[in-house]
Amino acid sequence: MKKGGQILSETMWELVSFVRPGVSEIEIDKLAQKLIIEKGAEPGFKKVDGYKYTVCLSTNDVVVHGIPTDYKLKDGDVIGIDCGVFYKGLHTDMSETVIVGENNDSKKDKFLKVGKIALEEAIGEMKIGNHVGHISKTIQTIVEDNSYSVVETLVGHGVGRDLHEEPEVPGFLIGSIEETPILKEGMVIAVEVIYNMGKPDLKLDKDGWTLRTQDGSLGGLFERTVAIVSKGPLILTKWACGLWVVLL
Repeated sequence: MKKGGQILSETMWELVSFVRPGVSEIEIDKLAQKLIIEKGAEPGFKKVDGYKYTVCLSTNDVVVHGIPTDYKLKDGDVIGIDCGVFYKGLHTDMSETVIVGENNDSKKDKFLKVGKIALEEAIGEMKIGNHVGHISKTIQTIVEDNSYSVVETLVGHGVGRDLHEEPEVPGFLIGSIEETPILKEGMVIAVEVIYNMGKPDLKLDKDGWTLRTQDGSLGGLFERTVAIVSKGPLILTKWACGLWVVLL
């Protein structure tokens, strides 16, 4: 999984670098497939029953599972790239959300910075003996303290031989922390920050996959595959240039 995560991290870095005004969503998907195959792996999402693409693309009010289209990105769009790699029988999963072109919108910039901070702080809670609830509460607190909303119908998840495994890892706390699953050495989790600038409610497009915000507000998605080991969290899908440190 460490090698698969490296392949995915490198692919994601190249995809984000490719994003610019005039590039179409379907071009991003085709590049993702090309890069993953060239690196000796397989597109993990194509192993999901009924899904035919290498990535899910979430542009503006799309939150998750967006099917790539011919839409050409415009300056100021916000796009989330969600991608998975299948390497030697094991999956890794990762997503990143960025602003297209020149970034002159402080509200969008802050929205994405908050998601990154929430993810970074949540990863810090992924230690042996902690609970899933420590991750969930951290994400919820940071997102809601900045007046955004956590999507409650979608969650992070275990990952390995299958793309989606137990345990579920919500971005919000249900009940008490002690009632949530305990984190044990050797577990691998795709931890996700799935949040909206407006209300948390979503609606499904006619394609049966694409989920958008009900109120038309921006959606954000950040995800890393993390192994829980004796020394602490081991990020298998590190950002290619190193894990960012963001200060508001």
